[in-house]
Amino acid sequence: MDKPKVVLGVSGGIAAYKACELLRRLTESGHDVRVVPTASALHFVGAATWSALSGHPVSTEVWDDVHEVPHVRIGQGADLVVVAPATADMLAKAAHGLADDLLTNTLLTARCPVVFAPAMHTEMWEHPATQENVATLRRRGAVVIEPAVGRLTGVDTGKGRLPDPAEIFEVCRRVLARGVTEPDLKGRHVVVSAGGTREPLDPVRFLGNRSSGKQGYALARTAAARGARVTLIAANTGLPDPAGVDVVPVGTAVQLREAVLKAAADADAVVMAAAVADFRPAEYAAGKIKKKDDKDPDPIVLLRNPDILAEISADRARPGQVVVGFAAETDDVLANGRKKLARKGCDLLVVNEVGERKTFGSEENEAVVLGADGSETAVPHGPKEALADTVWDLVAHRLA
Repeated sequence: MDKPKVVLGVSGGIAAYKACELLRRLTESGHDVRVVPTASALHFVGAATWSALSGHPVSTEVWDDVHEVPHVRIGQGADLVVVAPATADMLAKAAHGLADDLLTNTLLTARCPVVFAPAMHTEMWEHPATQENVATLRRRGAVVIEPAVGRLTGVDTGKGRLPDPAEIFEVCRRVLARGVTEPDLKGRHVVVSAGGTREPLDPVRFLGNRSSGKQGYALARTAAARGARVTLIAANTGLPDPAGVDVVPVGTAVQLREAVLKAAADADAVVMAAAVADFRPAEYAAGKIKKKDDKDPDPIVLLRNPDILAEISADRARPGQVVVGFAAETDDVLANGRKKLARKGCDLLVVNEVGERKTFGSEENEAVVLGADGSETAVPHGPKEALADTVWDLVAHRLA
């Protein structure tokens, strides 16, 4: 079978060197990649490097190999175009349909999904002109992933850093897998919680659970690849930030509640995939709790944590907001799931069985998605991304 054809556009930013890693991941996973840099990009990484890594000749000009009409043919034959890094200048040209080099011509002729991975200084990203250009591109169906927060050129730090190439690759892989040119979550803001909360007993101990956060991160990655603006409330995961996702780290159930309520204020959908502790210690010991010779430990008094899923389900932040919960059960899975769905008042409840060597920490999952309308959608055992796509299919249907 023919390899999927990917055009990797590289514009002139210092992060251009990171695109070499993205190119390597694409080629090693079986994609036929044609690199189309801008003239400015070649100041950072030379044409010889791109040509050697991709196995294709590299040019920035529409005048090279004119008999092959490259300014039309490259875009026409692509299954995906990804621009990484995408500078403010490139976003502006793409939004306004300018075509003064090979890459901008390719963007105009492409009829496949297009992904932009912006990278620039914070002030440039936040400028109203850039934000208008990003909004225009998203409205037309392009996936413009949010830049990461971190160290920029020089001593500056802030939002504008190119996301990790491995995470950009995951977005590209998900976009290619869906094979659609119109992201169904474009223009939507979704909130996802992930991981497991921890309730401190003393400076070194806590009450927690086995949740790894992998299912929540799969939901966040998949939503970003489907064009959504994603806020990920992450509780104690230790996982790398997904590309194009705003990550809000939290520790306890109370902190998670505050972050979810704040993010949900303008969200179209909220997916509560985090494992939230039902209880927390009534008292926090300022010093490490010591063993007492020949004495049993003092009992730990617990307080009930707020029920975040029931709260946001009962008091929707905006009309039409879709709320999804997760239920991890060990017995009578569907029966307990239906009871929880009725009790929580959410629109969808993802019910799965957990236990030793089941779900927690795994790369795979299986579940049944119960709907408040009485529907049941079974998701067979498979990658957590497959379950994530099913959840977003059901959410997108309700949003539409």
